[in-house]
Amino acid sequence: MTRQLEDSASTSASGAPSSGASPAGASPIGAGTLTGMDRRSAIDAVRLRIGMAISLGLLKPGERLPDQEDVALGLSVSPITARRALASLAEQGVVVRRRGRGGGTFVADEPPRSVLAELSASPAESQAVNRLVDRRLLFECAVTHYAAVNASAEQLDELDRLTEDMAASANWSDYHQADEKFHQLVGTSSGMGTAVDVYHETLAELYDYFIPYPIERLHESNRDHIAIVSALRAGDGHAAVEVARQHVDVLHRTMFMGLAGGGTQSP
Repeated sequence: MTRQLEDSASTSASGAPSSGASPAGASPIGAGTLTGMDRRSAIDAVRLRIGMAISLGLLKPGERLPDQEDVALGLSVSPITARRALASLAEQGVVVRRRGRGGGTFVADEPPRSVLAELSASPAESQAVNRLVDRRLLFECAVTHYAAVNASAEQLDELDRLTEDMAASANWSDYHQADEKFHQLVGTSSGMGTAVDVYHETLAELYDYFIPYPIERLHESNRDHIAIVSALRAGDGHAAVEVARQHVDVLHRTMFMGLAGGGTQSP
């Protein structure tokens, strides 16, 4: 993904578009990977993802966000984009910044409802992301099937290590970084040649839409990763594919478009 190009979208430090930005009311999260839809600046995409997590109760009042650099890594954006997005949210009272020992960026005790109402995805965006989940579902089943045949012992060991990293993760940023590496490696270990590049592109597009999530539920989701590696080690392609299928299919109900409709299951 061309993160730096996306992150250079024209915005001010407060997150407001400059005179060269897209018209008001435009824009899906993440960008122009969704054809036929207007772009949202990288800064506004981060604002939206954090704002939606607060609106959905995934980030609680008073909860400390990871450090700025970790927010950037967890949301796959540049540090300057994360910094400007957090500064904009602070200006609007959605988060508060505290200095000194024990300081950092925290969800405001009472974020302005009017601001949170603006930080929401449209029905068209939700429909587009559901289709992206379906596309990933097809790829995920294919690469997992071939990984059961082609994965090396070293690759399986690395997949095990990544599940341990996820189990030890203390926040959503650390978890998402290890999670992305895990699925990228499953794709690589499939040995499917250039088709893996297409899978990786689809994976990256979908990660652009992930929002912060309680670490306890992410740890529950990691059980699927552990089960996938166990099935891959046993050469049981059928079992591995079935776990992978369910792991991705549940995104229809656990990403923002499902949660907004009342979904409650783990991601």
